[in-house]
Amino acid sequence: MASEPATALELEEEQRQVEEAQAGNLDAMRPILERYAQPLYGTVILPRLGDSASAEEVLRDTLATAVEKIGRFTWQGKSIYPWLRQIAINKVFDVHRQSKRSRRLADAMAHEVPTESDPLSHADAQLMQDQERRAHRAQIDDTMSLLAERYRTAIELRLVQELSREDCAKKLGITIGTFDVLLFRAVRAFRKHFGEGEPDGD
Repeated sequence: MASEPATALELEEEQRQVEEAQAGNLDAMRPILERYAQPLYGTVILPRLGDSASAEEVLRDTLATAVEKIGRFTWQGKSIYPWLRQIAINKVFDVHRQSKRSRRLADAMAHEVPTESDPLSHADAQLMQDQERRAHRAQIDDTMSLLAERYRTAIELRLVQELSREDCAKKLGITIGTFDVLLFRAVRAFRKHFGEGEPDGD
């Protein structure tokens, strides 16, 4: 159910709470967030995501951001709800962008065969694909953060930006053959940290 229009008295109280929060008393935000949490969740976030777990996470992020950014809000005689709604929509867009990036990375890594001397078997690649398709976007990001910088760069260039092997090697200042080896090791390191337990071999 959408948030009902606030009465004049409610607006006056809401303005007072906002001003208190902007003066440093962030606890004053609590009644505002409690009032608008359900409308944000039910009419803005959940319909755009379709997944309750993700929607709840976005709601938490939205409320946290509202408290963090309250100093930037300018009272204009209207409810704070449209401002909260825009924060929520921005968070939803972020989720969709990140999800698309994660799926793209997972699909690319599942199909990539970096070297002829030590290729991923079809079954191995399929297993990797199935596991990564089910993985939450945060797990992929967390795994990437564990990799050495040169591994992250190789994966980003080849599998996310989809540059050619030649362009990847040129950007890194190495030969194509060296890049192939680097990418293979990067993918293997990713899989190890992702939970398959394969040794790095470095």
